[in-house]
Amino acid sequence: MRHFLRFRDLERAELDHLFKRTRVIKERFKNYVAYQPLVDRMLAMVFEKSSTRTRVSFEAGIHQLGGSSIVLNMGETQLVRGEPIEDVARVVSRMVDIVMIRTFEHSIIERFASQSRVPVINGLTNEHHPCQVLADVYTFHEHRGPIEGRSVAWIGDGNNMCNSWIEAAVLLGFDLRVATPKDYAPSPAFVEHGGARVKLFSDPKEAARGADLVTTDVWTSMGFEEENAKRLKAFAGFMVDKAVMAQARPDAVFMHCLPAHRGEEVAADVVDGPQSVVWDEAENRLHAQKALMEYLLLGKVES
Repeated sequence: MRHFLRFRDLERAELDHLFKRTRVIKERFKNYVAYQPLVDRMLAMVFEKSSTRTRVSFEAGIHQLGGSSIVLNMGETQLVRGEPIEDVARVVSRMVDIVMIRTFEHSIIERFASQSRVPVINGLTNEHHPCQVLADVYTFHEHRGPIEGRSVAWIGDGNNMCNSWIEAAVLLGFDLRVATPKDYAPSPAFVEHGGARVKLFSDPKEAARGADLVTTDVWTSMGFEEENAKRLKAFAGFMVDKAVMAQARPDAVFMHCLPAHRGEEVAADVVDGPQSVVWDEAENRLHAQKALMEYLLLGKVES
């Protein structure tokens, strides 16, 4: 049994297998070829944070693979009455085949996984967003080929997305150039883990210079809404606009995990422009997560 709580929970060979399977599964989907290896399998989706893409992609994904899903909002469970998360894991994992959790503190999903009898997937925590980066890397591969040896510019907040990009850089062998305001850099532990693969900048244009991929996220993530005014001031000058994209390679692509705030972290003519692949990126959450669920439940499938 394997969990996917952070990007580096999988090894390079496993990730390469997932990218291969994502391509196969997506091609079948596009050609209306039914593929249902998970008949009678049940996915439990546990939400503490609100969701659009995560819920739709997982719910549609398990259905397309032949399985079913059940949604548990934490506020509607016995957790709000003090039931330990470990007890919830012991019960739920006896009734379903796989669990996806989208929550705040990463320790919550770790505690759940420690007592789970089935695979657990991180749908997002404050520290990690591995499913999104899995889809992002696949999207780059789809448009520009392997990401190994390439350069990725992360511009904005040193948040959960940035952390998962750091882990991906180490595993997949690309350089990550991170530009953040002074007080919003990724934590030293993640920077140390990144080693020579990660370089920090205070100038977005400098970080984007020569990049094959420029990517960003909202300046105020869920759970940090009280800091919004402070963050808007701190992040002034960190918008990904045409001037930033001009520093990247001419064939560079732009990504954003969405939702996007046009006029804040990204200019409208970038996110809606010719270099943007955000809609393919969003769709690929569906296909990459189907490959992930297939792997966690069935192991390496080659058909």
